[in-house]
Amino acid sequence: MRKLLILAVIFTFGTISLYAQGELDAQQKIFFRNEKSFAILLNSDGIGLSYRGAKRIDYRNKRLFEIDAGTLKLVKEYKQASQYVQGSSYIFGKLNSTIFLRSGIGHQHELFTKADQGGIAVRYFYSAGPVFAIYKPIYYRVLHLVSANAYEVIEKKFDSSIASGQDIYSKAAFTKGLDETKVMPGLYAKAGFNFEYSKEDKIIHAIEFGGQVNAFPQKIPIMAGSDNKALFFSLFVSYRFGIVLDPLDPESNKLSNIFRRKKNN
Repeated sequence: MRKLLILAVIFTFGTISLYAQGELDAQQKIFFRNEKSFAILLNSDGIGLSYRGAKRIDYRNKRLFEIDAGTLKLVKEYKQASQYVQGSSYIFGKLNSTIFLRSGIGHQHELFTKADQGGIAVRYFYSAGPVFAIYKPIYYRVLHLVSANAYEVIEKKFDSSIASGQDIYSKAAFTKGLDETKVMPGLYAKAGFNFEYSKEDKIIHAIEFGGQVNAFPQKIPIMAGSDNKALFFSLFVSYRFGIVLDPLDPESNKLSNIFRRKKNN
């Protein structure tokens, strides 16, 4: 009986020790889940790029910091081919080429882990912060009548004297008007869902979709006419890729690891 009791005590403490070690490993694994990632954005009003840093708060929550940049467009922008220069195109009536630059903080909550969803983690996230609209005037190369049968090509911004696309020879160089660039500050907010499906624990591959709004104090003069707006609401879908940071293995934190094939043991 005494031998059985001793064996039982040894087995019990051994089991507890192994369990505690496994729990410690799991906790350590959860603790080191800070992330850095990049994304390609497809918005209903343009395209863009994104950087995001995520810091673990607890098992299911992360604090986010992100920087986004992209284009801002109106729905009524139709590209036309030049009648005079092959391969050249322009948007009739466009006044300014506009991009946005924004940074913000946010929160991400994991609804389902990969184990719960058979290899796909499902999360929701939101963020907000300042946004800046940066817009530069567009110059056109316009046919200007100088005599009954003679024209010259001049560079000018779009105005009411340009009656139709037949008056436009081509679009001027992008650098024309850079010294007239203006900046308008505003605020943005974004929310969506993240579906992370990477087969490797330290690599991030995810699809995101949701909605966002860029709000400015005044209408941004993108097009000639009354269709300009100060509030830009759009839907987005993005592909996000990145890595989980491991302070115990700095070599594994290189972004180049994303594109390496996992070696088979």
